[in-house]
Amino acid sequence: MEELLQDVKKDGFSAFLDKFNELLEYVVITLGESKLTVGEIIAIAFSIFLLLIVTEWIRKFIVNKVLTRYNMNIGTRQSVGTIIRYALLISGFVIIVQNSGIDLSALGILAGALGVGIGFGLQNITNNFISGLIILFEQPIKVGDRIEVADVNGDVIKISARSTMVVTNDNISIIVPNSQFIDSPVINWSHNDRNIRFNFPVGVSYKEDPQKVKTILMEVASNNEGVLNKPSPDVLFTDYGDNSINFNLRVWTSDYINRPNVLKSQLYYEIFKRFNEEGIEIPFPQRDLHLKSGFEKLEN
Repeated sequence: MEELLQDVKKDGFSAFLDKFNELLEYVVITLGESKLTVGEIIAIAFSIFLLLIVTEWIRKFIVNKVLTRYNMNIGTRQSVGTIIRYALLISGFVIIVQNSGIDLSALGILAGALGVGIGFGLQNITNNFISGLIILFEQPIKVGDRIEVADVNGDVIKISARSTMVVTNDNISIIVPNSQFIDSPVINWSHNDRNIRFNFPVGVSYKEDPQKVKTILMEVASNNEGVLNKPSPDVLFTDYGDNSINFNLRVWTSDYINRPNVLKSQLYYEIFKRFNEEGIEIPFPQRDLHLKSGFEKLEN
């Protein structure tokens, strides 16, 4: 009896294997002389999935381990790593297709049809992809740069094939299509280096001594930790305004490149405090109204 049950189990398992093999050998797609079975499609999908994981691991290893030995900033390292990953992905995909036994002549016809589809329906995606490659090679922007494009102002944290991720000061992530950086004017605050000069206007009353005002502004700027000593800050006497004499406090910073309003607030707080201590008047708009006509009739 036990031997009979074992034979039934063996026969049932064998039947399951036969059905499973039939399923794997079932032809799903025919390309020219090539026939893709369920098993081959699963193998191709698994190979592509493994290729994506391995190339991403290689990219991170190159960026975080290999290129850190050289004098490269994070943006350049990220660009090099991404380009290497794209090259490995293309090479790996070609190898997978060749080893799968797919008729490449049939794929050529499919690629031609796909090209027509891209020309009509996928123009924006293709444009963004080509723009992404241009960005990676030419590096008009890099990861870590402070940029302004259209109405977006923030730090670049990721550059991918189709889009670039920018994080604003409010910690909001904005996905910008790569074509924006090629077709539109882009302000890159840190393209050459991280030293940026900001201009802060200051106005005082006409009765104040301009030299004394300059001395106070220079002291306030020099005492702020976010202001660089080299290049040194300076003060320009810009013009005679309607209600005030106007100065321009020019300061250099590398710490507040992505937070200019924070630095401005710090300086203005201290300037207001020092002006009160020194008795320097900060004027407000004033208008004198002279009425000359119409009153003679009222007096008569």
